[in-house]
Amino acid sequence: MTMDVTIYHNPACGTSRNTLALIRHAGIEPKVVEYLKTPPSREELAKMIGDAGLSVREAIREKGTPFAELGLADPALSDDQLLAAMLEHPILINRPFVVTPIGTRLARPSEAILDILPADAFKGPFVKEDGEKVLDEAGRRIV
Repeated sequence: MTMDVTIYHNPACGTSRNTLALIRHAGIEPKVVEYLKTPPSREELAKMIGDAGLSVREAIREKGTPFAELGLADPALSDDQLLAAMLEHPILINRPFVVTPIGTRLARPSEAILDILPADAFKGPFVKEDGEKVLDEAGRRIV
């Protein structure tokens, strides 16, 4: 299937790996951006966050990052200040973000991307690395 899909990926993250595998399971080879090596621009990051329906604060990763040391929990910080911190320390960008012509999602959990990929693209079952079943034998979402 041909569809313009971009995943902002961290290969060390299980959720990101599962999301990439799920996209490929749909027969789509996405553009893979390892955002720790090649962070998005300020404009791209702000657009992704907005298009995903998130606030800047909701798009920040706290666990395993310098979030606390940088004092980013301070509610007085503006979106501009938070975006600046995310660009200076890309590990603060929650992952993975996936962008398709249908929409943009922060794929947490990875199956959140099912809403922005063609439903008929999935053929057969899909199981995450941890054994959780996401799609049944017919390629339908398991709820």
